[in-house]
Amino acid sequence: MTATAITSGLTLVGSKRLFIETAGTGPDIVMVHGLGGTTNFFEPLVASLADRFRVARYDFNGHGRSPLAEELTLESLVAELALVIESRTVSGRAHLVGHSMGTLIVQQLASTRPDLVQDVVLLGPVREQAPAAQDATRARAALVRDKGMVAVADAIANGATAAEAAIENPLVRPFVREMLLGQDPEAYAQACEALAGARNPDLSTIESRVLLLTGNEDKVSTPAANEAMAAELDRAEMLVAPGTGHWTVPEAPDFVVAAVLDFLADARRLPTPSKTCACSSDGCTSGRTKTITIPIRKID
Repeated sequence: MTATAITSGLTLVGSKRLFIETAGTGPDIVMVHGLGGTTNFFEPLVASLADRFRVARYDFNGHGRSPLAEELTLESLVAELALVIESRTVSGRAHLVGHSMGTLIVQQLASTRPDLVQDVVLLGPVREQAPAAQDATRARAALVRDKGMVAVADAIANGATAAEAAIENPLVRPFVREMLLGQDPEAYAQACEALAGARNPDLSTIESRVLLLTGNEDKVSTPAANEAMAAELDRAEMLVAPGTGHWTVPEAPDFVVAAVLDFLADARRLPTPSKTCACSSDGCTSGRTKTITIPIRKID
């Protein structure tokens, strides 16, 4: 791996100033972090991908080093991603890598603007929240508005990461905690409300190849939920990282880097489709005959 120059700074995208970092040369990749994240979440990926791709990552509106410019909604974040691709890539089209709430942004764009999207990588992917989760997320928004980010940072950093990952790298939880503590409470609260109000994009309309990657201890994006998502996609691959919670890249950097590099190594590679139903049961009587592809691979 060679050292790669990184350009960074606040950049006008539409009417907003977004903190954007760009590194490498080659096919375009754009990365979208999740709730409480920043561009730093993707650091191990960028270090490996920038040898062969042009990687752009940004702090979305109100997060990290991007100031809150207007009301934050899922729709505004999807429009923001479209503008980043249109204005900050060489080709006007990009491979997309999203994490957590960022995967909802990516899913929505891929389902409505396929002209902007090549292959898709979803790390800890999420969908529309259940009513109880919506209530909890809105309560979190109220809490940070009242008490600040310190009221939630420790619980999230400890509860959403796996014990095994934290033992293997004692800096994992402090790293997640630091990202959270650096957030603007009002922007974080608005992002919570946007997440609670999000509705599912139609995955069947996504034309791209999609890699779903989650941790076996991810309580937010469970392996079972990923299998259900894969069943709705036309061309999906799914991987489960052992000893990993929801903050996939800092928890399992080697696993994630190897998986993403393998998936993006040849954009022309198509998996062999297999007919199955959503439940993958030999005795299923659902009558579903849609072709889906869910190779579950292990990476040493």
